[in-house]
Amino acid sequence: MQAFDSILDAIGRTPLVRLNRIVPPGAAMVYAKCEFMNPAGSIKDRMAWHIIRRAEEAGLLKPGGTIVENTSGNTGAGAAMAAAARGYRAVFTMPDKMSQEKIDALRAFGAEVIITATDVPGDSPDHYVNVAKRIASETPGAFYMDQYHSQWNIEAHELSTGPELYEQSDGGQVDAIVVGAGTGGTISGIGRYFKKQKAKTLIVGVDPLGSVHYSIFKTGEPSTPYVYKVEGLGEDIVCRAFDPSVVDEMHQVSDYECFTTARRLIREEGLYCGGSSGGMVHVAIEVAKRLGAGKKVIAICPDSAGRYITKYLKDDWMKMHGFLEKPRGLGVVGDLIDKGAKVITVHEDKPLRDVIELMRRHGISQVPVTDDAGKPLGMVHEIDILRGLQRDEVNIDSPVSAIETQIGGILSPSARVEELYGVFGAEQAAIVVSEGRIVGVLSEIDLIEHLARVGGAGGNGVTRGMQAARV
Repeated sequence: MQAFDSILDAIGRTPLVRLNRIVPPGAAMVYAKCEFMNPAGSIKDRMAWHIIRRAEEAGLLKPGGTIVENTSGNTGAGAAMAAAARGYRAVFTMPDKMSQEKIDALRAFGAEVIITATDVPGDSPDHYVNVAKRIASETPGAFYMDQYHSQWNIEAHELSTGPELYEQSDGGQVDAIVVGAGTGGTISGIGRYFKKQKAKTLIVGVDPLGSVHYSIFKTGEPSTPYVYKVEGLGEDIVCRAFDPSVVDEMHQVSDYECFTTARRLIREEGLYCGGSSGGMVHVAIEVAKRLGAGKKVIAICPDSAGRYITKYLKDDWMKMHGFLEKPRGLGVVGDLIDKGAKVITVHEDKPLRDVIELMRRHGISQVPVTDDAGKPLGMVHEIDILRGLQRDEVNIDSPVSAIETQIGGILSPSARVEELYGVFGAEQAAIVVSEGRIVGVLSEIDLIEHLARVGGAGGNGVTRGMQAARV
């Protein structure tokens, strides 16, 4: 009889399916890697079982033990399935933005689910990661999976997903693989495997607007996160399971692009996949149009639509959040940039006296800090210089690094203008980055003037150098 000894043996070996109806003519062929066909419904089955197996081998998880993890739902489902099959207790923490279907799925496996607030900073004791850590430390015989930082997360995909994709693409004969960055483990593991095979495949990352991975890839530092709707994609903390060195490109997607493309995948291609899959395929199609006919692109489709019945699959929910309507036509962030204007930046080694002179000469109140290659590193704000001088913490000969702060909102020129609201709501300037360099710095006044123009509200069409937060 051909049968598996356990449901855990059924993980992996998911099919590649060519997309036929939503890819435009003249573009490269796009294939969906149907990870929603794993037994617990997502690509996280691979990682969850791999980490649990490693923990068993290392003696960190013993019979009668408890698996504890923070999860957006998919890792929890994979871990809960493994816990049920192996006889462990399971406790999971989840942010309250996650779908009821995900919560119910975990409880169906017998797991305990603790719901935490979404909109709290990463260092808050109420953040779902920190709640999970506390539970693990207080529970005898507990094993904390630590998916966001565990190198076993990356290893799972380097040993499983990467080789599987390599084999399915006839030895890496694929031009690009588009992968979402959640914990970062999937893209890091696939990237490492393909780089070790010396394949010429582009490893393309996808990050939702409001997440920190795009900024980490572009600058080495996280941006200030803000809330977004798509689940299982992006993060608001720095994840050590994300290795940007094996990623060739990183693209941002909006909630609108994720949900509308996911609905098209179901209705036009018959692929019953979740919102994050929509984000992957949206970017994959953009890459396919760029590469052109004759090329091949794979999009990882991480989870099943069955976990979002009451969310993006429901017309009322889409209408309530403005996703069922066509885009409002405000354009993209690149529309706000004066292509002929020079962006004012300061090198990280310059003294504060140079920054002060730049601010005086150009009438600006904050300046991005860059390295020799023009890569953005941080920001220098007028108010921080003032406070530093007042408190004798710095003087005008102090280096910029003594006063610079973290960069806030980093966006690509192709981001929708609506995304600026989240950045400005977090009291940040919008730093627009293309090909690793700053091409614009936007503030509220730039958005106001843009809205006045596109809305026909009598704007005079005059921009002011696009350099943020005038005083």
